Amino acid sequence: METNWQEMLFTFFGGLGIFLFAIKYMGDALQKAAGDKLRGILDRFTTNPFMGVLVGIVVTVLIQSSSGTTVIVVGLVSAGFMTLRQAIGVIMGANIGTTITAFIIGLDVGAYALPIMALGAFLIFFFKKNQIQNMGQVIFGFGGLFFGLELMSDGMKPLRESAAFIDLTISLSDLPILGVVVGTVFTLIVQSSSATVAILQGLYAENILTLGASLPVLFGDNIGTTITAVLAALGASIAAKRAAAVHVLFNVLGSVIFLILLAPFTMYVEWIAGVLNLEPKMQIAFAHGTFNVVNTIIQFPLIGAWAYLVTRVIPGQDVTIEFKPKHLDVHFIEQSPSIALGQAKEEVLRMGHFAVQGLQETYEYLKTKSKKDAEMGYQLEDAINNLDQKITDYLVLISAESLSAADSTRHTMLMETVRDIERIGDHFENIIELIDYQENNRVKITEDAMADLAEMFTLTIATVEKALNALDTTSHELAREVAEQEDLIDKMERKFRKKHILRLNEGQCSAQAGIVFVDIVSNLERIGDHSVNIAEAILGNRS
Repeated sequence: METNWQEMLFTFFGGLGIFLFAIKYMGDALQKAAGDKLRGILDRFTTNPFMGVLVGIVVTVLIQSSSGTTVIVVGLVSAGFMTLRQAIGVIMGANIGTTITAFIIGLDVGAYALPIMALGAFLIFFFKKNQIQNMGQVIFGFGGLFFGLELMSDGMKPLRESAAFIDLTISLSDLPILGVVVGTVFTLIVQSSSATVAILQGLYAENILTLGASLPVLFGDNIGTTITAVLAALGASIAAKRAAAVHVLFNVLGSVIFLILLAPFTMYVEWIAGVLNLEPKMQIAFAHGTFNVVNTIIQFPLIGAWAYLVTRVIPGQDVTIEFKPKHLDVHFIEQSPSIALGQAKEEVLRMGHFAVQGLQETYEYLKTKSKKDAEMGYQLEDAINNLDQKITDYLVLISAESLSAADSTRHTMLMETVRDIERIGDHFENIIELIDYQENNRVKITEDAMADLAEMFTLTIATVEKALNALDTTSHELAREVAEQEDLIDKMERKFRKKHILRLNEGQCSAQAGIVFVDIVSNLERIGDHSVNIAEAILGNRS
């Protein structure tokens, strides 16, 4: 019988598309159902590499993507939320967590795929409650996963009759390294080890590939899945590049070890398949699970060595932002609320320096349009939000203690200052988004307008710095100077708005450029307002 290649390819790639969509749809729904607190879970519980492994497993099971977990980890390392050693543990755990998908696929419920999807669709479209809709997305994605597998399996069946493919399978059996290359390349293309392992399970179940040919492909799948982390780290910090490098090295070394032990590993899979009476798909799932668990056990003691190695291979002083508070010791609260207030003030000043740095990065982004400046600005805003929450919680605990009149005034001043600094962060984030809009829409700002923005940025940054110095030294003189400079910022805003209208009337700039310019000026003026709020809080703190 002649093979209908068009039908076979359409069925296979259509099934692959449905599978990839379903697994992402299901993962997104699981993430929403988990309260979208995955970054918090990773930050809170990865206290050591062993906890990192456990958290990596849990998070990957939740989002059904080791690549997704690794990308989050790369972001956390880049942001300074997580050390490299903690990240290595999470990456190891992510590799174990991703094997759950293979075990799910091993359950042969393909015949029920369409009714499962129908149930999911019913929950999505006929219920308004978010939790039920999320559950519907999970169920729909689960059914879609199996429907995609069924289509892929139907598409692969004619390969049993293909002489070219039979020759390839013989080559894979004779040359295991070729199987590793095939698995790696295909996963690099698809960017989902879950999908390529699922295809491998289908090929093995249809007797198209032997176990000896399948296992090297499985090892290659594990190497190929590292591409997502590598891509995520390309424009990120040195620490993120190191985390991605560890992911690659971890999976490559594991594949080399198992390739050397291919014969005994094949015998092990055959033995466990006989003992547990496993279906072919479940045999691959067990092989996948064993590979990642044993690989983690072997390499877990090497975490320190990996961290040292990648630090040497990828040298450089990394610029990371320490998101976590440095000065908020709860033991001071009961012992001496006055000292605790001093600690809170130090953290507020640190938060304020992040705001100044964020403004400087925003100004650099306006001038250079370098994405690194924008990324650093967004990270600083995240750090400010994190410190806002932690400092506010600390100050609330202090308020429960008995405070003197002077300490009570200091407490109120710090609470108000934290809020103002957080708002400064929001405003420079708004400006970064405006510059993003300018870049994406190729909006041209005139040289005259850029000179105005440079003048206003310089004055605004200086005003915020002076407000923080006034807070640090409790200087009323500096606080009054802040109020004077804020008046200048207000006058500057009005003057620049008028100049903008003249430019617009003379046709020197477009309406889009005008919107960007006016909104940046407006945000800088609001930052000036928050600076003067800090100064007024100090001036109101006279004893």
